[in-house]
Amino acid sequence: MILVEGIGPLATIQDLGRPGWFDSGVGVAGAADCGSLRLANRLVGNPEGAAAIEVLLGGLVLRALRHHTMAVTGAPAPATVDGMPVGAASLLELEAGQTLRLGLAETGLRSYVAVRGGIDVAPVLGSRSRDTMSGIGPEPLRPGDRLPIGPVPPAIPIVDVAPVATSTDEILTVRALLGPRDDWFTDATALFDGEWAVSTDIDRIGARLDRRSGPPLERRIRDELRTEGMALGSIQVPPSGQPVVFLADHPITGGYPVIGVVVDADVDAVAQARPGRIVRFRPAG
Repeated sequence: MILVEGIGPLATIQDLGRPGWFDSGVGVAGAADCGSLRLANRLVGNPEGAAAIEVLLGGLVLRALRHHTMAVTGAPAPATVDGMPVGAASLLELEAGQTLRLGLAETGLRSYVAVRGGIDVAPVLGSRSRDTMSGIGPEPLRPGDRLPIGPVPPAIPIVDVAPVATSTDEILTVRALLGPRDDWFTDATALFDGEWAVSTDIDRIGARLDRRSGPPLERRIRDELRTEGMALGSIQVPPSGQPVVFLADHPITGGYPVIGVVVDADVDAVAQARPGRIVRFRPAG
């Protein structure tokens, strides 16, 4: 059992989501940065899809009520155990009464805290993820919450720390494939020209981009588009011309044309991009 003493801006329970419910109008949701969730779980010996805590910007404070093995990955929020600094992406052994505290992340948006055994709240439609758009899944964490931890898995952690590649590049390069509605634009390749900037309008649903340099995305077809299915990473272009990259809690349908789709391997990076981060799209392949 773990006691939540502080949460920062937002902390939710996330796993790898609930696929298979599109016909009921329910999206997948799950961790915004799946790679960081998987790494945190591997570090503590959990299955990759075990439920963990997704922390926006930092500020989480957890008190262990018994011995727990934990790990913190994702956005590099400075972590301490009882005031002593501990490494990122490393195994943390907390005894009963000890406190893990995350400071403000230096870069990125979302950190992940995994506990050996996984966060064992009741699943909804087969997942423990919070879908912030639909309201499905466990409520966002609040101070005073007590989180049950599942049985310790048979796998034994085999590393103390994992090397994590970090980028200091000011510009985030994102690969995308044009379509399915690129023909609705006068020149869809304008997506790849110039630079975009992540706006302040970003959450688990999507990241809106502002044009920083380069030509605008101009509609060639002005007709209304029938509602269509939306995939993770879809780049939807509303009438404003500001594209939105759909993230974990995106709607499963939409009525604006999708000019392209971000490749799966780059969606995690978009989910970690802070407002003001410069983005360049590049053709995939």
